[in-house]
Amino acid sequence: MKKSNVPGVSIALIRRGKTVWVHGFGVKEVGTSQPVTGETVFEAASLSKPVFAYGVLKLVEQGRLGLDVPLTTYLPKPYIPDDQRLAKITARVVLSHRTGFPNWRDGDSVPIYFTPGERFSYSGEGYIYLQRAVEQITGKRLNEYMTETVFTPLGMTSSSYIWRPDFDVLTATGHDPDGKPTPKWKPEEAGAASTLNTTAKDYALFVEAILNRTGLKPATLRDMETPQIALDPECRICIKRRPTQLSKNLFWGLGWGIQRTDRGEAIWHWGDNGAFKCFVMADPRTKSGAVMFANSQNGLQMAEPLMEQAMGMKSPAFAWLK
Repeated sequence: MKKSNVPGVSIALIRRGKTVWVHGFGVKEVGTSQPVTGETVFEAASLSKPVFAYGVLKLVEQGRLGLDVPLTTYLPKPYIPDDQRLAKITARVVLSHRTGFPNWRDGDSVPIYFTPGERFSYSGEGYIYLQRAVEQITGKRLNEYMTETVFTPLGMTSSSYIWRPDFDVLTATGHDPDGKPTPKWKPEEAGAASTLNTTAKDYALFVEAILNRTGLKPATLRDMETPQIALDPECRICIKRRPTQLSKNLFWGLGWGIQRTDRGEAIWHWGDNGAFKCFVMADPRTKSGAVMFANSQNGLQMAEPLMEQAMGMKSPAFAWLK
């Protein structure tokens, strides 16, 4: 933390499908003496996505959403007018980042840069499109649906996609690279791709559910962890780049990154909301995992050595993330 100038970190460790250790280090905000604890809330950034994917697959199991049915089927009006390729975008295509959308829209329009399904390009915008379909199908706003379907059943009492009044006291403050505090972002509208606020303790409960095959059928969870597309080793947002080669050890599943090493396959995801960084990795074979939240723009500098210690392996995911 000192080397990377990170004020606060919270970490949870999972062994044999059970959280065995949760610990906070440092402070919630520079200039205060408020310690980071296991109850400290952090912005989960893109760690929002695997949790949302879990909620989506609940609807798939209920027969209310088809994994390979065009999302246009569920929405009363087109998300993008005058582009027939929209009909090729399904929940599977969104969850594996193959929509052809940019990461985020620029203004009102959302261009499709390549035929959906063709290749990988990381897109938060795709997750927002799928969120609209989920809200249409359930008749509920996203946070209400996720609270009822995921957070409450798993005991994730400190998790929400929208700001809660108790977060004013519980949430850590983000910091820029120089260690200066940044204003708290208090999302009033849920965004499936990035607005989850949670604790390391809560997020570990979600990882436990994945590893223990809880809440979804084992076959559905295996689908989450099955490669849907190999990654381009040279890019994450690849809307204007055709891959010259594809990775042999990095893939995307349904909501998760997947890496293959001599230790087997592990699922993972990183989070980057600027002044908050986070990382999660889990090994379904050994039912072990780790999640890390940091309240600093420098936080991912710590993720690689921490995950190497926690998981006992070197991870090609970090080379891809650069």
